[in-house]
Amino acid sequence: MTSLGAVFRPQLPPERLRAIARAADDAGLEELWLWEDCFLEGGISAAAAALAWTDRLRVGVGLLPVPLRNVAVTAMEAATLHRLFPGRPVLGVGHGVQDWMGQVGARAESPVTLLREYLTALRALLAGERVSTEGRYVKLDAVALDWPPPAPVPILAGATGPRSLKLSGEAADGTILTANTSPEGVREARRLVDEGRASASRTDADAPHTVVVYLLTATGPDATARLQAEQRAEGVASVPDLGVAGDAADVAKAVRRLTDAGADTVILQPTADEPDPEGFIRFTAEEVRPLVP
Repeated sequence: MTSLGAVFRPQLPPERLRAIARAADDAGLEELWLWEDCFLEGGISAAAAALAWTDRLRVGVGLLPVPLRNVAVTAMEAATLHRLFPGRPVLGVGHGVQDWMGQVGARAESPVTLLREYLTALRALLAGERVSTEGRYVKLDAVALDWPPPAPVPILAGATGPRSLKLSGEAADGTILTANTSPEGVREARRLVDEGRASASRTDADAPHTVVVYLLTATGPDATARLQAEQRAEGVASVPDLGVAGDAADVAKAVRRLTDAGADTVILQPTADEPDPEGFIRFTAEEVRPLVP
């Protein structure tokens, strides 16, 4: 069964999160995803609040930019969330937008090397191991969590380029793809992820690798205009098969195209100027979900 969710975009002020998280929980939405985009809102703090305000909702952070965060801090925060709200947090890490990383003096010369070292250390720490490593970027001296998660937790990696997608297959438990990923892009991403998994001798018998993809979505009378305006702003207006504007049936068809291409989870991403964020949540849960197998 396809997992379906929606994004709380950080273009909304943080004080809007409670009402939207509660609307998601009440409507039966499976997943609400948050972004730690610079310089808008903190991913862990927002996730903790959303989890505390709800009872059953899974809350994803896609993603935490690793140049900004010492891996031990991320491990402590992830472990705390998983102990407080077992089975409900979903955390992804990634390179971050390089211009933003440069603004704060954290830009890595080799983002792929940093992400590889980070994923290896983070997953070991969350597994309760005592970690010592002297990498190019990640350096730990006998670090272990006093309160690791009581059960294994997946860590996802945001990836776009071929090297990062292969790395995600090698070293992460899942991959997050942006809304600029077409169905054909999902197929190619899944191929590269599987190539990385094979190189690391990882199989579905060990644990399946989840592919999460955002789908830019607009509904309502001005849906097409809003969708096209955002795609023009992103410079992807000429890319075929990106995004969807229309009613629940139209959106469900777009979701199925992505799942047929290899996505396991599709997260509907409203436009930044969505006029009714709570209504978008209810639309996802009550109208689109019944049409998605």
